Amino acid sequence: MYLGVDVGGTKTLVAVLNNEGVIVERQKFPTPKKYSEFLENLGKTLDGFKHDDFKAAGIGVPASTFNRHDGVGVNFGNLPWRNVPIQADLERLARCPVVVENDAKLAGLSEAMMLKHKYSRVAYVTVSTGIGYSLIENCRINTGVGDGGGRTIVLEHKGKLTPWEDFAGGRAIAEHYGKPAHDITNTDDWRTISRNLAKGLIHLIAVMQQPEAIVIGGSVGVYFDRYGKLLKAELQKFDVPMLKLPVLLEAQRPEEAVIFGCYDLAKQVYGNE
Repeated sequence: MYLGVDVGGTKTLVAVLNNEGVIVERQKFPTPKKYSEFLENLGKTLDGFKHDDFKAAGIGVPASTFNRHDGVGVNFGNLPWRNVPIQADLERLARCPVVVENDAKLAGLSEAMMLKHKYSRVAYVTVSTGIGYSLIENCRINTGVGDGGGRTIVLEHKGKLTPWEDFAGGRAIAEHYGKPAHDITNTDDWRTISRNLAKGLIHLIAVMQQPEAIVIGGSVGVYFDRYGKLLKAELQKFDVPMLKLPVLLEAQRPEEAVIFGCYDLAKQVYGNE
């Protein structure tokens, strides 16, 4: 068995997966603002599972600064946790080796694994509370891309420089329209949202040296059917001879991609031991 933990800004999803990557148990709990409460809730969740014999575990964190060598999360973006030994703490609770990685990178790995027979360079963009992104090359995470997420991409918006996620992320969408993305049905509203997303996507396409495909996931990615064509149309406005636009795809598992990425990475690192 493998364990996956997706630590989100508002909720944490914990799941047990079998050796074939099928989820056999799962549980959610609100992500506490205090790290000590998070560990307490995680411990209770693990105690409630029927399975507890894990070969390895993966944990996805929204860390904008993460020390992979020491397993320490320095800065967790929308969470107030600072300098916490999250890898050692999870190894203690799960009693197995643990790999910790940025949540957008894990989600990207999961989606890229399902596209490996078509594309070797896949970018993943998760639009949830904020915006995260990653680049997967030949089913391996490029750890040098995306740790800071959409808050580190500063673009012109309404006449001033603004972090991308501050005007295009899920929280920004909810604040602007007075309701979350799942309640937005107006086409003009989605056209504006798509325009704001396209500003950052075209930046990523250039910086990532033109990936073959971009997968859109996250809680806003769930509603890709409402804005996918609009987003493609906005990106087409940037189509120039020197910049080849990648294929734009909907995430196949937008709400569970991080959990499956936890499994994929844990198996890559520890599966042959």
